[in-house]
Amino acid sequence: MGFWKSLFGSDTLEPTKKTKLRQVPNQSGQIFFSTEKDIDLYELEELCDAVGWARRPIRKVRIALQHSFVVLSMWEHRGGFRRLVGFARATSDYAFNATLWDVVIHPDFQGRGLGKALMEEMIRELRKADISNISLFADAHVVEFYQQLGFNADPEGIKGMFWYP
Repeated sequence: MGFWKSLFGSDTLEPTKKTKLRQVPNQSGQIFFSTEKDIDLYELEELCDAVGWARRPIRKVRIALQHSFVVLSMWEHRGGFRRLVGFARATSDYAFNATLWDVVIHPDFQGRGLGKALMEEMIRELRKADISNISLFADAHVVEFYQQLGFNADPEGIKGMFWYP
């Protein structure tokens, strides 16, 4: 609850060091970005469930967040109601490269520009850390979305390789 107290501890909605207030057009609520890693893991899994992702063990999700370079969550605040509506995280070598993981926007909020806003905010955070190479893995149905944000599929013909147990 420390995160929420720092975010909504007073009657005014002042952004904290790790929280940024952004009003989203055509929406009566306000959208907050947070880089706080200590988020409600069950709420995160509910968000992932909403888009049809497979369930993951909470203990592993906790470890993944702890070891992420950047964690970015997106919250709707409407009156006294707060809701996790978007999420992304990045791992990194802390010098040159970062890879984005778990990029998700709740289906009720898709088509409003929030995915683009989430990605732009994540890129800003990584560029502030002087990360110059950002990669991600995308399902076929979202490749065009990422291309519109400046990502290139297989630059220079490089092919990813994977090992699975």
